[in-house]
Amino acid sequence: MVERELGFIPYFDRESCDLDEFKVLTSQALSPAAVPLAADVVKNVPLYDMTVLRPALEDPARRRELLAEWGWVLLQSAGVIVLKHAYADTSVIDRASDVFRALIAEEREGGAGKGDHFAASGANDRVWNSAQKHCLRDPEGFALYFGNPAIAAAAEAWLGPHYQVTAQVNQVRPGGQAQTAHRDYHLGFQSQALAAQYPAHSHAVTAVLTLQGAVAHVDMPVESGPTKLLPFSQLYGPGYLAFHEEDHQAYFDQACIQLPLEKGDAVFFNPALFHAAGANVSSDIHRMVNLLQVSSPFGRAMEALDRRAMSEALFPALAELKLAGRLDAAQIDAAIAACAEGYAFPTNLDTDPPIGGNAPDSQADLLRRALDEGWAPSKLTETLTALAARQRP
Repeated sequence: MVERELGFIPYFDRESCDLDEFKVLTSQALSPAAVPLAADVVKNVPLYDMTVLRPALEDPARRRELLAEWGWVLLQSAGVIVLKHAYADTSVIDRASDVFRALIAEEREGGAGKGDHFAASGANDRVWNSAQKHCLRDPEGFALYFGNPAIAAAAEAWLGPHYQVTAQVNQVRPGGQAQTAHRDYHLGFQSQALAAQYPAHSHAVTAVLTLQGAVAHVDMPVESGPTKLLPFSQLYGPGYLAFHEEDHQAYFDQACIQLPLEKGDAVFFNPALFHAAGANVSSDIHRMVNLLQVSSPFGRAMEALDRRAMSEALFPALAELKLAGRLDAAQIDAAIAACAEGYAFPTNLDTDPPIGGNAPDSQADLLRRALDEGWAPSKLTETLTALAARQRP
């Protein structure tokens, strides 16, 4: 086998998914002694009381110690931390909630907010790109909301400085159904077949490029459906394939935990942690969270290229070379990969939502389709122009 010859696993496939191994990994226990700065450990999740720890963020040495502990938990231990009382003044939360509810009402009336990851469309209220909308609607409120050293410290503990914050509001009404178990962006938004095409080391790298977070905008008892979590599941190598498997999903539903949250609490977790929004079985709680997706600055190319212009210029040449038999399918794919944007993100999820899948079409998808279907160059230009308009913030 290739693995035996190389001494490591170069790729994961469905046969890599071993439920027994998954069960062993996720049956660990986090000792309170391992997280001395935590106020408590509940269901293997360390809880940090920011009322007590907030002064530590003002002292460089103590801040470094705290961030180191958070980083260790996220990478090598439970994979999730809860910051209790992350917001000392919850009036800031209420002010933001008023903005989000107004946006929800406006977008519902306008038919926006369609498409959702890992849940049926219409099962909840989703505000895509809540960070930009919040900032433009209420700049002062945005400053008060994100001018939060605890939130910044959590992001820096995982990503270092110069991180980028994006956010999406999710409001689940009474009766809203649970999501399916999943991992998150990047590979979590790919199909199982496509995830298997990425080498195994990429599965490890993708997890350290994003931090997932959630700020509770209302008190969230368990019956309201706070996020279901499976501590230690981020340690499972083939997890980006395994979360698609029914046996792993069934085990997640059996073994996952949920923690009640108070308004102003924040949860942060490794994006490779198996998780899913819970079902809201309450009678009157509209569970609102602002989902923070914080990205590393490292996932960028060194040079800025106009790949849309390149794709339009390349298309006629590729069509002629294909017709003449001078480039085969593999050679065409290689040329497209060097030219067009093959990844669907970042995009504007209001106008380019993930309907029918977890990711919209990319430039490369459209260029391949144009070749397969024999489009005229003008049609490709129109389609790429429309894509650019949908992706524009």
